Amino acid sequence: MSPSVNDTIKALLTQKLVELEAELNADVISYTGQIVDGVETHLLKIVEDLIAHQDKKDTLYVVLTTGGGSATAVERYVNILRQHYTEVNFIVPDYAYSAGTIFCMSGDNIYMDYSSVLGPIDPQVQNKEGRWVAALGYLDKINELIDKAQKNTLTNAEFLILKDFDLAELKGYEQAKELTISLLKKWLVNYKFKNWNTHATTPGLIGSPVTLEQKERRAEEIADDLSNNTKWKSHGRPINIETLQTELKLKIEDYTHDKQKRDKIRSYYDLLADFNSGGNDKIFVHTRIYI
Repeated sequence: MSPSVNDTIKALLTQKLVELEAELNADVISYTGQIVDGVETHLLKIVEDLIAHQDKKDTLYVVLTTGGGSATAVERYVNILRQHYTEVNFIVPDYAYSAGTIFCMSGDNIYMDYSSVLGPIDPQVQNKEGRWVAALGYLDKINELIDKAQKNTLTNAEFLILKDFDLAELKGYEQAKELTISLLKKWLVNYKFKNWNTHATTPGLIGSPVTLEQKERRAEEIADDLSNNTKWKSHGRPINIETLQTELKLKIEDYTHDKQKRDKIRSYYDLLADFNSGGNDKIFVHTRIYI
């Protein structure tokens, strides 16, 4: 792609983002790619430049597309955004898996349409070879081998796998799982549930006040459900808006039938996806003043 064509597409992409900001009456930041440790200071500078810009709003929308990544990085991302915005909402035009799902749960609202998906909160950690691996898959396998050992049905090959597994690495997987669950529970109560004041659907409780204990219990149920690897079977299992609303009873803002909002989001995201398809950037962040 020639520099002039590339610059033209960037200008058009920024124009569409600005139009989306006008539609939402908010600042917008777009994040595409893995969520990895080491990017936090870069994101910090982008956000600080955005809030210093004229017409800064109190509300931020994050247009998020990610296959997942590090829960510790997500925690720092959330700390950065919450320092500067009283309300943070997430738009998932396509997918946000694993750590991306955790990131979304830190929002006041999550916007999806019928084609959008989240995923199980299966944290990714770096193993000793430096590869990112899904922690719950390893934990499930180890627990399976331990169970077989207790029942004296472990094969010699499985014994070697179990014997040679790095205990420090296993502990890291367990800590990653615990962190993701604790973050999700905390953020759901503090942000997603902050305006959940009365029961609307629970039989026998409709119209009654929602207590902090009830919010915490509901958050724990959602965290346990999303981290249930046995239920979802796969780290990359797509969970659509219908499943989120009916099975997990999680409130999602569905913009499927809001034509004006959906057209603005889709117009921006389609160009963004095309622009990123030919690039080598693993992470792409975009605001009205940064691309």
